[in-house]
Amino acid sequence: MKKVLFLCIKNSARSQMAEGILNSKAGDRFEAYSAGSKPSEYINRFAIKVMQEADVDLSEGMPELAEKYLDVNFDFVITLCDKMKEQCPHFPGDPIVAHWGMPDPDEFQGSDEEKLKEFRKTRNEIFNRIVLFISLPMEKLDRLSIVNGIKEIGF
Repeated sequence: MKKVLFLCIKNSARSQMAEGILNSKAGDRFEAYSAGSKPSEYINRFAIKVMQEADVDLSEGMPELAEKYLDVNFDFVITLCDKMKEQCPHFPGDPIVAHWGMPDPDEFQGSDEEKLKEFRKTRNEIFNRIVLFISLPMEKLDRLSIVNGIKEIGF
């Protein structure tokens, strides 16, 4: 089983959603985790709500500190925010590192309904990227092709 770590600064929305989606869609092939360099105290309530709409429960999760995983051998480390890309720690082994940058929906200003719309947009973008990720025929590709394929998902 391949181990994947999704990273964002606060680990309260995007990275939590990515972890939940990957574990939900391909938990038989991938084991997903998420963390941040300055984790929030809780998972964003809008992230929890839009993920419940997709039958993924984040309500029991907690943001984690990336340092917790510094001794874990991941196959993939994927940053979801530009700040985390700049301060991504080094992990043991030789994980494939990619950046799938996207705006933080938590920074969106508006009514609760407008915020939910923004979180749904982010959830859907992450979902589409995860679908592309799990559809890569990794067992048939060499490392460079996998690296290129995963990096292309971020654009």
